Amino acid sequence: MIRIYFWRIPSSRILWAILHMALDRIPLKRNSSISFWKLLGTGKGETFTPRDADPRRWGLLVVIDPGALDEFENTFIARWRKFALDEFSATLQTISSHGSWSGKTPFRSTELVNGSDHEVVAITRARIKWLKNIKFWSAVPPVTGALRDSDGLIGAIGIGEAPLGLQGTFSLWRDDRSLKEFAYRGVAHTRVIKSTHREQWYAEELFARFAVIDKAGTL
Repeated sequence: MIRIYFWRIPSSRILWAILHMALDRIPLKRNSSISFWKLLGTGKGETFTPRDADPRRWGLLVVIDPGALDEFENTFIARWRKFALDEFSATLQTISSHGSWSGKTPFRSTELVNGSDHEVVAITRARIKWLKNIKFWSAVPPVTGALRDSDGLIGAIGIGEAPLGLQGTFSLWRDDRSLKEFAYRGVAHTRVIKSTHREQWYAEELFARFAVIDKAGTL
């Protein structure tokens, strides 16, 4: 089961959140019911530089045994919920996934989910080569502008595992058709795809699409 959470916290809890971004790695690593996890910082996703960062919103992506979810939410997740001003959470089912994340391929395609019958999530993630950061940043604004204006987009945020170099996006769409329209027909996005192959920006990249099985809260 794939679960994702985003919490918005009060300013008074920012240092607490930063500390737990480090400490929470320990119980996540030790939990045998979890096959993959990523603690996430968030941002506006406009430039993919530190100035985008939102220190009041944090997230977690986890692939977990469904039978262990209740206990996990009553323990680990409950600590974040205790201080959160609001939460967005969703259960996702893979439609397709290409590439790798930290050397792993955590999202198995089921072939059973029809993206036209559900809201759809897209997760992109890239490890950017250090010498390519400046060229990458210069290419981002036209794409993010086109993304925000896309028909069918419900919401989008930047996600990252570090302030620099490990960047991505999380976007929620009305249906799979809307997402594909942006990804494969949008002028700005297709131009960046071509530049990606030409410039070799990424040391590692992943693009995955998911059907939203259930969700709670607002992104």
